[in-house]
Amino acid sequence: MRKQLLFVTYENEDFDEGLSYAVDLARAMKEDLTILMAHKKSLARRLEDIMSAVTFAESGEHETARKIFSDKMDAVSRTKLNQFLEQCQNEGIVTRVYTVALDAISAIKDFLKEKNTVDMVLLSPSVTDNGSITSSDLQKLVRTASRPIVTMARQIYAA
Repeated sequence: MRKQLLFVTYENEDFDEGLSYAVDLARAMKEDLTILMAHKKSLARRLEDIMSAVTFAESGEHETARKIFSDKMDAVSRTKLNQFLEQCQNEGIVTRVYTVALDAISAIKDFLKEKNTVDMVLLSPSVTDNGSITSSDLQKLVRTASRPIVTMARQIYAA
């Protein structure tokens, strides 16, 4: 099995931010690309959402309860992902997508325990910006991952 780059992003955001860089890097290094889509919400926050949804459902507000659980990837994002995967396949880049119900740090740690073919971890801008990942969590990850961790920042465009 070939080495692979692990691109980590959030499922319910602009998952494709930084993805073109990850594809270019995988092509240049002649490696496969694995996309790990994590949940932004912590387990405690998701539990709060479940309890809220139950409360709304019990009071007869079923539509509100459904909306609380509908933070899954929408149809537009799913279509965009499928088009992207098709493009990668046409370019000869083997691409795998995993969706996990964990936060980014836990998901990365678990994934690296299972897969020893990961050569490098790329954190998308949505993972590294806005305090989504703390510097202490990032330092712990760098120390324990035994692989290079690359962080990406959003591009700022001048008008």
